[in-house]
Amino acid sequence: MQTVQMTRDEIDARTGRFEKLQPMEFLKNDTTVSQAAKDIILARKLMPVVLERTQSAFGNDAPIYNAAGLTMFISIMPPGQGPCLHAHVKTFETFIVLEGTLEFSLNDDGGQKIVLSKWDTFSCPPGVNRGFRNVDTKDSVLLTVITGGINDRNDIGLPPAIARQIEAVDPNALEVFKTKMGLRFDAGPEV
Repeated sequence: MQTVQMTRDEIDARTGRFEKLQPMEFLKNDTTVSQAAKDIILARKLMPVVLERTQSAFGNDAPIYNAAGLTMFISIMPPGQGPCLHAHVKTFETFIVLEGTLEFSLNDDGGQKIVLSKWDTFSCPPGVNRGFRNVDTKDSVLLTVITGGINDRNDIGLPPAIARQIEAVDPNALEVFKTKMGLRFDAGPEV
């Protein structure tokens, strides 16, 4: 097998230092959506680590690019906060708790629950609604890995009920989520 030798610049271009991670572009740049509306959809602090150089709901600001379709980010959530139910149509989403305790809700009604603590891992297949929230008394930290096709990172749908929840806290946010993040509100039955 012939091997490849990396230069220092190539090594540096494939290294992400935690202290240098930046929040997702939408979280740091959009001031038209309230924090309450953002807190329904996203972890309070969502920092991409690995992205492809394609248009994505996660933005295009990461320290590492192009890892065979892999998307990876770190989320930090205060107690009680975390993303709502959502489904990925074509991609797998694998979660590893780095700190704290998270409760995952699964299926269209969120009725199936699983609690994960430090180092626990859960891999959710395509098409299943999932959401999670920090059930600890301190910040929880989650590593999320999304795998699938390179252009499939925008395959996120949310239940229609989430649209109504967003409109109740911020009437303008729903349209911003649809246009700027490409989110759809069609995952599961209308309730």
